[in-house]
Amino acid sequence: MSPSTIPHGADQRRGPLRPGERVQLTDEKGRMNTITLTPGGAFHTHRGFLPHDDLIGASEGCVVTNTIGHKYQVLRPLLSDFVLSMPRGAAVVYPKDAGQIVTMADIFPGARVVEAGVGSGALSISLLRAVGDGGYLHSYERREEFADIARGNVETFFGGPHPAWSVSIGDFQDEVVKQEEPGSVDRVVLDMLAPWECLDAVAAVLAPGGVWISYVATVTQLSRTAEAIRADGRFTEPEAWESMVRGWHVEGLAVRPDHRMVAHTGFLLSARRLAQGVTGLTPKRRPSKTEFAAEDVQAWAGDDEAWNAEGLGERPISDKKLRRAAKDAASTVQRGAFKDLPEGQRPE
Repeated sequence: MSPSTIPHGADQRRGPLRPGERVQLTDEKGRMNTITLTPGGAFHTHRGFLPHDDLIGASEGCVVTNTIGHKYQVLRPLLSDFVLSMPRGAAVVYPKDAGQIVTMADIFPGARVVEAGVGSGALSISLLRAVGDGGYLHSYERREEFADIARGNVETFFGGPHPAWSVSIGDFQDEVVKQEEPGSVDRVVLDMLAPWECLDAVAAVLAPGGVWISYVATVTQLSRTAEAIRADGRFTEPEAWESMVRGWHVEGLAVRPDHRMVAHTGFLLSARRLAQGVTGLTPKRRPSKTEFAAEDVQAWAGDDEAWNAEGLGERPISDKKLRRAAKDAASTVQRGAFKDLPEGQRPE
């Protein structure tokens, strides 16, 4: 395969370890630390230190020894590891949910995808891997600070800007109809507080047969989004689910579920766009006591102003934390940008 046909970022995943790369150090007790390799740098603990120069140029999967004989196994982080250890402002979409989104929304190579919001870039990385260099991912984010963090994380993971990715600042429902042609988008992925506010925008840009998938954190968000899609009529019957991952302890005869698990992180809700002018079929159901009227929805939904991060139990994110995360993400990219320079010419 010639260099021009190598998928973007693939060369970052193989070969000897290089300056600017993140690596995982796992000791004999299974404790893991993630570091960024810097010429002349060192990984310090209360049990000695390990010079970064001992790792630069070494093979992935090697075992190294620090100054007092403490051993570490050295590997590049997998995507799931990177997402959980990268600088973040907003909470990330967990790998288990990102995998479901890519598969259940059928994100294919070359697809035209739009997403909102970008958060810390975790889901964007998975979507970019799925659409490939020849695809298209346009991310919409309301806060410039989150976009900065996401750019830093995406560029760190892929070793530079990804050719299929662009980011716009602003409200999704306002910006997407200005920047995307009607019916030109294959998939819409929303990770936001009030997806039901985007019904008209999604219907305008999504191609017939295209998939809309939303990630929401609470039951109230899930219910309101599903009812809005169902009442709109331009989409198929919405489907909702969540995934839970439970690890297992496997050691000799002690084979049992782990005491801890990654349980609820969020709900996924998907629907498909119908042809222009077509009204979706209403599933025939037996009469149920669970049916409710619009006034019932208003009773629990309340004023739209109540649908904010604080109202849904999310912790507010301070400006100081956002600035620190953006700085960490950008500095990692900068360290990697000078990896090919001779050691004496690299900036501090």
